[in-house]
Amino acid sequence: MAKANVKDLLEAGVHFGHMTRKWNPNMAPYIFMEKNGIHIVDLHKTAVKLDEACGALEKLTSAGKKVLFVATKKQAKEVVAKHASELNMPYITERWPGGMLTNFVTIRKAVKKMNAIDKMKKDGTFETLSKKERLQVDRQRANLEKNLGSISDMVRLPSAIFVVDIMREHIAVTEAKKLGIPVFGIVDTNSDPRKVDFVIPGNDDASKSIDMILNIVSDSIKEGQSQRKADKEKSKEEGEVVSADKDADFDAE
Repeated sequence: MAKANVKDLLEAGVHFGHMTRKWNPNMAPYIFMEKNGIHIVDLHKTAVKLDEACGALEKLTSAGKKVLFVATKKQAKEVVAKHASELNMPYITERWPGGMLTNFVTIRKAVKKMNAIDKMKKDGTFETLSKKERLQVDRQRANLEKNLGSISDMVRLPSAIFVVDIMREHIAVTEAKKLGIPVFGIVDTNSDPRKVDFVIPGNDDASKSIDMILNIVSDSIKEGQSQRKADKEKSKEEGEVVSADKDADFDAE
């Protein structure tokens, strides 16, 4: 499993919290000190909590589970999209669609609509529409792609969600908690850590900090995926051996 290094976290600025007047008292256990009116996160505790989160994520993905990444703030969008895409995991980087989790059936209908439009373009049906209708369909497809494109292959609810800035993504966190879906989150000093299951104390405002944390998280998920692949290959080989043994027994008879 990938391990967090305090020095690397320090260099990435993960320790920078918010101004002291904006702090959430529930973050007190994760705060090291105050400097120039800003809270400094205790990176030793960040490393411990990050390792815990990575261990849980590796276990989930080794079982073939999906993790939905959520980050709609400007500093996190591209970073999250990059990592989630490399991991072949679903992600939301535009506006969170209300009911994304609690009303998943409706979201799936929207995804099916998007796929139906794609089918129209492939089979030639799209070309039979009037110019005005084609324009409307294209506009609808673009809006669906913007909001749902990255989750178009998500056929069931995720087994967990990973959130950057739990205050900004409070609707996503609330929906996940309501359904009993574990929440992993980068939690800054202005947020309430009690709202998530796996707290990663740290700077959720700087791209460099977010990227550093996601690098470590991604490595753990990749290890889980590799383990999953190895287990499947082993099962396949064992199945072939058993099949060969049965054939040998049959020939002997």
